[in-house]
Amino acid sequence: MIRLRHRPVPPPPAEPGDVLVEAERVAVRLAGRDVLAGVDVTARAGEVLALVGPNGAGKSTLLSVLAADLAPTAGTVRIHGRPASGWPAPDLALRRAVLPQSASLSFPFTVEEVVRMGRAPWTGAGPGEDDAAVADAMAATEVTAFAARPFSALSGGERARVALARVLAQHAPVLLLDEPTAALDIRHQELVLRLCRERALAGDAVVVVLHDLGLAAAYAHRVAVLCDGRVAADGPPSDVFTGPLLSRVYDQRVEVFPHPRTGAVLVLPDRAG
Repeated sequence: MIRLRHRPVPPPPAEPGDVLVEAERVAVRLAGRDVLAGVDVTARAGEVLALVGPNGAGKSTLLSVLAADLAPTAGTVRIHGRPASGWPAPDLALRRAVLPQSASLSFPFTVEEVVRMGRAPWTGAGPGEDDAAVADAMAATEVTAFAARPFSALSGGERARVALARVLAQHAPVLLLDEPTAALDIRHQELVLRLCRERALAGDAVVVVLHDLGLAAAYAHRVAVLCDGRVAADGPPSDVFTGPLLSRVYDQRVEVFPHPRTGAVLVLPDRAG
C-alpha cells in the first residue's frame, strides 16, 4: 500500500481578536520544582502580549509551552483551536515561529542562509516568493548590509537581529519571542518592538518576553506579569503597571507615573530611600 505524504496547509487568515494560542490551567514541574502553576494566558490576533516578571518567574518556560516545545505537566495548550500536541511538526511550523533567547550555529552559514532557514516550512512556495520573504525580513531588521557575512562573525546584537529576521521570514501568524531586545542598543530595541507592533497590526499574534518594563508599557497591548510561576496580573499596561503590584512582584520599590509630555506609562526604580 502506498502511503501519501502529508502536506501541511497554512492556516486561514485570522480575524482581529481571534484567540490563536491559549494556555488553560497550565502547570510545569522541572527537576522537582513547580516552575508554572495554574497559568491561564491567551494570545490574540492583532495584539502584542508581553510576558514580564523577575528572573525565575517562569516567562521563558511559559513561552516554550505556548510554542509546543515543552509539554506541560498539567493543563492544556491550544494553537489555532487544537491541542498543541495534536499538530504535526510541519503544520505547527506554519502556525507559529519561535525566537529563543540565544542563537548559535555549528556551521559557517552566511546571514542570508540563516534567514532563509525560516522558509523551510513553505515547501510549496516558489523561489521568487522565498527570495522576497528573505529580502523583506533582512531589510526590516537592518541586516541586509552583511547578508554575505558568516553568522559566527557577527556581534551578539547583530546575531539577535538575524535570528529575528529568520522568524519574520517564516510568515507564521503567531510570533513567540524570548527576550529579543536583550543584546540590542536602544535604537534596535525600539526597532524590534516597532516590528512587533507592525506584525500585530497586520493580524499576527505576538508574544514577547521582556525585562524592560518601559518597552512593555510603550508597545504591548497587554501584559501578563508572572511571579513565582503564576500570573499575578493580566491586562493593558496602564491598568496592570501599578507601583504596589510591581514593587511586590520585583521585591524592589518602583514608581509608576505618566510621561509629562505624552502621558505614556513610565516605570522607574524608587531610589529616593
